[in-house]
Amino acid sequence: MQDNILANRTEGQTDWTSIDWKDANRHVRNLRQRIFRATQEGDWDKVQSLQRLMLRSRSNVVESVRKVTQLNQGKNTPGIDKLLVKTPSERGKLIDEMSTYTPWRAIPVKRVYIPKANGKLRPLGIPTIKDRVMQAIVKNALEPSWEARFEGTSYGFRPGRSCQDAIKQIWSIAKGKAKPWILDADISGCFDNINHEHLLDTIGTFPAQELIRQWLKAGYVEYGHQHETPTGTPQGGVISPLLANISLHGMETALDIRYQPTGARIGMCAVIRYADDFVVMCRTEEDAQYAQERLREWLAIRGLQLSPEKTSIRHLKQGFDFLGFNVRIYPTQKTRSGWKTLIKPSRKSVTKIRERLRHEWMSLRGHSVISVLERLNPIIRGWANYFRTQVSRKTFEKLDHYMYQREVRYMQHMHPHKSHHWQHAKYLGKFNLYREDRWVSGDTNTQRYLHKFEWTGIRRHDMVTGTNSPDDPGLKTYWQKRELAKIQDLPVKAQLLAKRQGGVCPICGKSLFIDENIEKHHIVPRQANGAETTDNKRLVHYLCHQQLTAHQRLTGILVY
Repeated sequence: MQDNILANRTEGQTDWTSIDWKDANRHVRNLRQRIFRATQEGDWDKVQSLQRLMLRSRSNVVESVRKVTQLNQGKNTPGIDKLLVKTPSERGKLIDEMSTYTPWRAIPVKRVYIPKANGKLRPLGIPTIKDRVMQAIVKNALEPSWEARFEGTSYGFRPGRSCQDAIKQIWSIAKGKAKPWILDADISGCFDNINHEHLLDTIGTFPAQELIRQWLKAGYVEYGHQHETPTGTPQGGVISPLLANISLHGMETALDIRYQPTGARIGMCAVIRYADDFVVMCRTEEDAQYAQERLREWLAIRGLQLSPEKTSIRHLKQGFDFLGFNVRIYPTQKTRSGWKTLIKPSRKSVTKIRERLRHEWMSLRGHSVISVLERLNPIIRGWANYFRTQVSRKTFEKLDHYMYQREVRYMQHMHPHKSHHWQHAKYLGKFNLYREDRWVSGDTNTQRYLHKFEWTGIRRHDMVTGTNSPDDPGLKTYWQKRELAKIQDLPVKAQLLAKRQGGVCPICGKSLFIDENIEKHHIVPRQANGAETTDNKRLVHYLCHQQLTAHQRLTGILVY
């Protein structure tokens, strides 16, 4: 691998297949940690100096190009320039172009619409590929400084944090019954109405503040006509979630919530926020009403307001939905208080997955069993893994019963003139050798089978502690342990390889458990009589595997 590819230079064409991803990742990670530490120390001159260094870093450019052109979901959606970058040579050329300093001029975004759960349409603003790369570069410079300042109860679109952390925080507060009154709130059109001037004043003297101003003011193009954007940050931009979090920072301060040195919370309320969705848990109904009025005033300064349709005050006995879960206390004789807090998949979530599964089964009529397995298994596993951290077993069982009914309809449609006994003998059996279950749908030729919801065991989530951030250099061991704990989610045979690698991809040096598929790589290829042993295998990210294979094909050098 060529280390000099990552030098801060612009001469020549970058060879995408020869980039040292481990070195690039190390450079970006170290700079992020230095920015984080300088912010904690209050050395703002050093913070800005390091942010400028990050903005000029070629490693940051390389990482940003990979993220935008390979990892992001919108990598196949062009902006108004209709430009897409799909080949290695095009990515190498893009790196060289982005590494050359030129006065930047933001281009308007392309307005598209996607359906929302309530039947309405959500507007998205799709920047050009170059603007997306530049936003990713700027984000790496801006985010670490704010990670050192963000509140510990903010969980949306932040590194190392997830929906599961927010739900676990709600449970930890609700189980005490001390704050049973809930302000269940939603900000109306948050991304479309953020006040630009307040946001830019909050960001302060960031070296790329003018670039952010241009992105905010660039406008959007819809049906060939350009429109101005006096407010808001377009959903669809790489940096937009970070800007929204910056704008909404300080909600705990607005409600006079403080913390003791031990981490204990002081105040009448507790806030849990995931992006623009949040709940405020209060001691009394009057406290919840006060919190609502206080937040209305606080949001108005930011150009925002609470949604009347989605904002309500209720007691935990009534329950409320948040991030797909339903949180509620139920009467019981097993506790002193006579109540028990349970968090389950919400009715809306269950209805939605049933509708999706029904739609998939209908579209798979006449298709082979293999097609059914390939389409449905990722959906089943993904949904079950998301809800496995709470009280979901009965829901899983009901969904499995629903799936059996759909399987019977599929068999009857495929073989209408065959008996039920014949259909069951062909499609049902003990395909999963690890379970004593004869009612598993599968393919008799390949022995592949349809996963069941109930096979996903309930496993409690380990909530991230306080304000801990992956950018904190003093918490390296803490985050390594959290990543290693994810190994148990892998198939049994892959767990051994992941443990031997310490849960890290040997190509890019990042955790295996980022939002990217994992594949097995043979150091000595099978075409060259490579052995099927653990010593000859490594777990790598899908994109790392692609690049590694291409590099080996071009050079003939075996690398792992």
